Amino acid sequence: MADTLDPKGLIRESYRIDGITPGECRSIFLDWALSVDGDGDTRTQIEGLIKRYGVANPDHPMTAVLHEGLKAAEAPKRRGGSRGRGR
Repeated sequence: MADTLDPKGLIRESYRIDGITPGECRSIFLDWALSVDGDGDTRTQIEGLIKRYGVANPDHPMTAVLHEGLKAAEAPKRRGGSRGRGR
C-alpha cells in the first residue's frame, strides 16, 4: 500500500540520517513537496508528518523544517494586478 503522506519515504529517511543539516532537510522537504499528490491538502499532509515523526523527534532539523512548511502553507497569497491593489 502506498504511503500518501511520504510516497518516496524522503521524510522518513531524513530522520535516519545522522548529522543532517537544516539546509539538507529543506532540500529534502522540497523534493517531498514536489512528489506529493497535488490534489491533497498540503497543510494536512505536513501535520500528519509532524505527528508521525516530529513528535518523537522534536529537536531534529526536519521537524523544524516541517513546522516552517506548515507556516508557509498558512500564509495568504497576494493577488497581483488591479485586484491586489487597494481601492
